[in-house]
Amino acid sequence: MEFKKAKLKEYLECAVAVNTHGVAGTLKMENRADSPEVLSRLKTLYVELGGAYLPMKVERASVQKSFVLVKLGGVDTFEDAVKLKGTSFFAARGDFRLRPGDFFIADVLGLPVYDDETGREIGTLDDVLAPAGQQVYVIKKPGGGTFMVPCVKEFIKEVSFGDDRDAGIYVSLIEGMEE
Repeated sequence: MEFKKAKLKEYLECAVAVNTHGVAGTLKMENRADSPEVLSRLKTLYVELGGAYLPMKVERASVQKSFVLVKLGGVDTFEDAVKLKGTSFFAARGDFRLRPGDFFIADVLGLPVYDDETGREIGTLDDVLAPAGQQVYVIKKPGGGTFMVPCVKEFIKEVSFGDDRDAGIYVSLIEGMEE
């Protein structure tokens, strides 16, 4: 049997250059990875240009509060760094180690959401919020509007990327949750 597969991106956004730091080309980056520490351990970052991802070697990186200070090869002056302000940086999927069962948020955004019991499609995953450290899935309904589902085993039964069933998020909701 053939299942609908999820389309997984090879490069994942992991940072945005928000400012410069000093005069030697160092960038202050806003973290979009799991943590600033994860971002600071990457050895290569990529810049997207016309659909291609160009590698940039990380010469050094350090965590400063919730930001990461990054010195990239070839970015040696304040002027070089200013040109990259506002640029999104990406990491190759293979540069991260995931534990079994873990996945990237970028991989689940846009996936269809199904009722686990009936198989009925109830929407698509529109956003993932993390108020107070607990993830909440924002589901966009086919007819418009959204509702939220806490990301706990009671509600999220399975996240499939198309290996053993159609790619999607399979949920079990309580009465009134879709309203």
